Amino acid sequence: MTEATRISTTISPEGSLEVLSQQEVNRLRDTSSNGMHDVLRRCALAILNYGTMVDDSCSVLETYHDFDIEVIQQDRGIRLKLTNAPAHAFVDGGMIRGIRELLSSVLRDVVYVSNEIEKHGRFDLDSAEGITNAVFHILRNAGVMKPSRDPNLVVCWGGHSISREEYDYSKSVGYHLGLRDMDICTGCGPGAMKGPMKGANVAHAKQRRRNSRYLGISEPGIIAAESPNPIVNELVIMPDIEKRLEAFIRVGHGIIIFPGGVGTAEEILYLLGVLLHPRNADIPFPIIFTGPASSADYFRRIDEFIAFTLGAEAQKHYRIMIDDPVGVARAMRDGIEEVTAFRREHQDAFYFNWRLEIPRDFQQPFIPDHDSMAGLALHRRQNVHELAANLRRAFSGIVAGNVKEQGVRAIERHGPFRLNAESELMQPLDELLTSFVAQGRMKLPGSEYVPCYTLNA
Repeated sequence: MTEATRISTTISPEGSLEVLSQQEVNRLRDTSSNGMHDVLRRCALAILNYGTMVDDSCSVLETYHDFDIEVIQQDRGIRLKLTNAPAHAFVDGGMIRGIRELLSSVLRDVVYVSNEIEKHGRFDLDSAEGITNAVFHILRNAGVMKPSRDPNLVVCWGGHSISREEYDYSKSVGYHLGLRDMDICTGCGPGAMKGPMKGANVAHAKQRRRNSRYLGISEPGIIAAESPNPIVNELVIMPDIEKRLEAFIRVGHGIIIFPGGVGTAEEILYLLGVLLHPRNADIPFPIIFTGPASSADYFRRIDEFIAFTLGAEAQKHYRIMIDDPVGVARAMRDGIEEVTAFRREHQDAFYFNWRLEIPRDFQQPFIPDHDSMAGLALHRRQNVHELAANLRRAFSGIVAGNVKEQGVRAIERHGPFRLNAESELMQPLDELLTSFVAQGRMKLPGSEYVPCYTLNA
């Protein structure tokens, strides 16, 4: 990456958090392990660096190694002092308003998570109920809950490294969802996270629809590699990947999955593992796998891997629809109507799915390092939702080794992660991962991929 132009300036937050205590300001400035400065700096840089085609958080941090952000306490509120910020976040010296809004969202979530989730012991993070309660409060504090709206929020998952044809297809699906009054939630980055939002944005404009929602949900470890795309108008930073995944399925009313790599496979395994829990058997939750005709082989491989590892019961939870944007939008609309009827019958909230039972294995944060990756139980002599949880962790570790700073640094120091799997599982796992590499789904086009993992029987 070439040396970028920098801008240093001072701005006011936009609409999320204008007042902080002196103690909060001090912790935001604190560069020690007890402070919030490092998380704030990383997330702020990701917001300011939006629109760049980079999926390596280390590269972003190295390019802008001299970037800094400081919170300044004033009588009338706070100001943010930015030093050597990316110039493309500004127009004629003024910060783009959408970026300023998202930057304020980062400040809001970093402060709330630190104060209410991590430091004060308000939530029991050793229990499933306590974690779900924490997820709810983070989302509520961010203004995500919309009690007056009927269910219409479609979560779209898929890769950041996809072909132009796949991107255009995701945009077409988003367009037809938008024509049918659907809002969009994604991981907020490029590729299949941007396409549905962009398509829906055009459709909402045609329908003269106001107050449309383009919700992005991220977390500090991934946001630098997947900076929010320009369509995102609501952003939430969850503390870790597990709470991010729970947030998706608690607030979403249906999920569409486009082609992707290990990150998308991680999301699929999380979702199916949760739905396979016996207590979730009767809860409607529409799931559609879709892509253009050229993606048919991708979904065939995913479907075969699911059948081998999780069984036919898992396959009943989703439909595969190839090259049919209109059909996908109609099917999702019909599925969400079923969700609406179910929640009305059971007097459940429209804005947060309390009824879903999420096993503790899917909520406990997994820290990928060489020991934890090598120790994963990758065999079929366990309950299917437990196998799904461990496969999800394996893919999460590969994502970390590919794009997250902590994982990339660990690979640089100690070599690839080792995954130990039973011999029967080794071949399908290897074939799936190899297909992701061959199809260029591990890194952005033009980037040579060096595997961050080895498989051992």
